[in-house]
Amino acid sequence: MKDKLLLLSLLFLLCSCDPKHVFEENRHLEGGIWNTNQKMTFEVSITDTSTLYKIYINLRNGTDYPFSNLYLFLKTTFPDGNSSKDTIECILADYDGHWRGSGMGSVKFNRFVFQKRLHFPQKGTYHFEFEQAMRVNKLKGIQDIGLRIER
Repeated sequence: MKDKLLLLSLLFLLCSCDPKHVFEENRHLEGGIWNTNQKMTFEVSITDTSTLYKIYINLRNGTDYPFSNLYLFLKTTFPDGNSSKDTIECILADYDGHWRGSGMGSVKFNRFVFQKRLHFPQKGTYHFEFEQAMRVNKLKGIQDIGLRIER
């Protein structure tokens, strides 16, 4: 518990010093298991529609993850209620089976660019809803998923 508090404090400090940072939130998957019916939702308030943004997907996986990639469904709901859907592939290991990302030991962290130079067309709250799309009811090895938005 003490380690988690220290890590959260450090992350808060680092994020608060970054002028590009608009939003970042990570969600922990209990037991490192992501069920097919479990949706991970992030709410982001956008006030500046004239700025171009970059959107990242943060992933922490264990080296016990049984695949080299992760497919995700992303549903984005706009402030006016309209929505769009995307399918995203995140490559977690190379062709030789070596894990990508940073981290020592059995946990790896990756940050994937999802959108570059994105223009949010409306002011208000956007909802980003992630689902795992690996056709496995209980996907083991994904520990955290997150969303980061920068100017």
